[in-house]
Amino acid sequence: KPLRTRAYVRKAEERYYEGPASTPLLDAVDVPADMKRCTMAELKQLSHELRWEVIRQVSKTGGHLGSSLGVIELSVALHYVFDAPEDRIIWDVSHQCYPHKILTGRRSRMPTLRQQGGLSGFQKMAESEYDCFGAGHSSTSISAALGMSIGKKLKRKSKNNCIAIIGDGAITGGMAYEAMNNANYLDARMITILNDNGQVSLPTGTPSAGGVIPSGALSAYTSRLLSSQPFADVRNVAKGLSNLMPPEMQAINAKIDEYARGIVTGGTLFEELGFYYVGPVDGHDLENLIPILQNLRDSPNDNKPVLLHIKTEKGMGYPPAMRASDKMHGVAKFDVGTGQQFKPSGPKRPPSYTSVFAHELIKIAEDDRDVVSITAAMPGGTGMDIFGKRFPKRTYDVGIAEQHAVTFAAGLAVEGIKPFCCIYSTFMQRGYDQLVHDVVIQKLPVRFILDRAGLVGNDGPTHHGSFDLSYLGCLPNIVIMAPADEIDLKNMIATAHSIDNMPSVVRYPRGTSYGADVLKDLFGYDFGPDDTKYADKGKVLPIGKGRIIRKGRGGIDDGKTNKRNKVAILTIGTRLAAALEAAKEIEQQNPDISVTVADARFMKPLDGNLVKSLAKENDVLITMEENSILGFASYVMQFLSLNGLLDDGNLIFRPMTLPDTFIEAATQHQQYDEAGLNAKHVVGTVSKLLDISSKVPVV
Repeated sequence: KPLRTRAYVRKAEERYYEGPASTPLLDAVDVPADMKRCTMAELKQLSHELRWEVIRQVSKTGGHLGSSLGVIELSVALHYVFDAPEDRIIWDVSHQCYPHKILTGRRSRMPTLRQQGGLSGFQKMAESEYDCFGAGHSSTSISAALGMSIGKKLKRKSKNNCIAIIGDGAITGGMAYEAMNNANYLDARMITILNDNGQVSLPTGTPSAGGVIPSGALSAYTSRLLSSQPFADVRNVAKGLSNLMPPEMQAINAKIDEYARGIVTGGTLFEELGFYYVGPVDGHDLENLIPILQNLRDSPNDNKPVLLHIKTEKGMGYPPAMRASDKMHGVAKFDVGTGQQFKPSGPKRPPSYTSVFAHELIKIAEDDRDVVSITAAMPGGTGMDIFGKRFPKRTYDVGIAEQHAVTFAAGLAVEGIKPFCCIYSTFMQRGYDQLVHDVVIQKLPVRFILDRAGLVGNDGPTHHGSFDLSYLGCLPNIVIMAPADEIDLKNMIATAHSIDNMPSVVRYPRGTSYGADVLKDLFGYDFGPDDTKYADKGKVLPIGKGRIIRKGRGGIDDGKTNKRNKVAILTIGTRLAAALEAAKEIEQQNPDISVTVADARFMKPLDGNLVKSLAKENDVLITMEENSILGFASYVMQFLSLNGLLDDGNLIFRPMTLPDTFIEAATQHQQYDEAGLNAKHVVGTVSKLLDISSKVPVV
């Protein structure tokens, strides 16, 4: 054959692999029971087909790829050995559950993954009987498995196999240790599988005060276990299982193996917690993994929890993922042959809000050495990867430990440091008691930066930041801000930096900012020649002062009718643009109606003078927020009531909030539509209140 040119070879290498042309074994699996007759060779081939099915499906939808590729063999082994759904299989966080979904009858629906009306990106009880417990947040699986195990015991069920699969990131969460401590105390039969892949939630490698390795001593501990011990094989494990047998059987077997397991010498952390430790085991070796799981399943033990420690590689079997620094953890749609992700076409997009925040904090930190940042294993998601590159010694990644992050920040504040505690809105829920008890009651100046506030799109209800205005707004001694655009985000970061006598909160959305052109057109900003002021550093805002963005025209009142024609829309945060669009449309279609739009900026302290003027000068007052009920609208309504602004019956008040339900995965715009928070819904609401014709939806 003729020799290939170097260019030809290089081009071929760049394409990598396309996977198997057909998937005959996977095609024969509708439910896990279909796998039971497979030989070991067939199980290996099934794993190969499953891996490429995951790659192909995620390439069309986007999603969590690397973590799912890392548990292909484990998923096959679990469903081959155990009898789900009677045997409970719980995936911690569950962003790695795509192989599990395919093997449990949902392969045909994978093209709908993370889309409106489609499959969830996580385990979801309402979706399948094989999803025995929903997830999305971390460190919950061991507690859930323990509860199920005890429940089966109380029900006197003949089979009691409850398996929790938890990663080396999720196991850094304190809740996991609470559950392990309790499991031994309750003498529970359960199996915990520690999936150790060297990645803590989002990828490691962010420069921080602790270096670039995974956070915490536990990660170092499990790494030492893996590096200092050979992989355990089924013969070692079978010998060691004598420790789980009744005492009389143990005495006999002790003469055979003298309790020498050949796995890990001496006590381990997990054994001190009361678990029988097995490992480390190669999580990609089916010939070893399956017999070990079978031995654990068939063990006569009824009162000893087991921890199986496996080593896997995130992105396993797909070269682009294995070579990527983030192991293709979360991806957009991509080309299977190259791994190249598809980027939106067209002009350059404005920066994300996360990026705007990170760069603004860098500017502040350059002038103030007391500024530090804290993240709970989410450096990439909160912008702390950007900040960490500039100030590694002032960046603290505490692992998946939001409770600790909050109180750690409180301790820093006591010493005069200015901590910016950067956590997703939904994850802040996990540190709520610490926020109240350790920060707010003591009025410590911790700056909480809540990314992903509001609706987040394809990750769905477990990741929406729907409740922070509600659970924070009820607290005294706290400043709460929500920017409507990237300029005010910078201003509010500067404002939070300036507040030294109490805690403060800035909540901002997921996604791309507006950019200079849109801000000038819609919000009326003036950035000077060539938009040079767009990149200016943020300015400190007057605390508790909102702003009028659009003043309505005079309106018409002939004094002969009861027609109400002056409307005010008071927004906080992201819905300002929708309110402005609606106001413009309403006035264009109805010459006798006036619509004023205001931006509250602050929920606490509320701009009482602004609210009073809007209430007195208008016939209708609508509040608009990307938060659940009992949030900003409730705060405004209480203010109106206490100040007698509703007593004479001349003001109609309407709140526009997220509905009192969980909104499933979809695009953000689709979710706003479902929530009734797009411009057309404002138009519809005003039309109904003013009794004018409209063909658009009413909230």
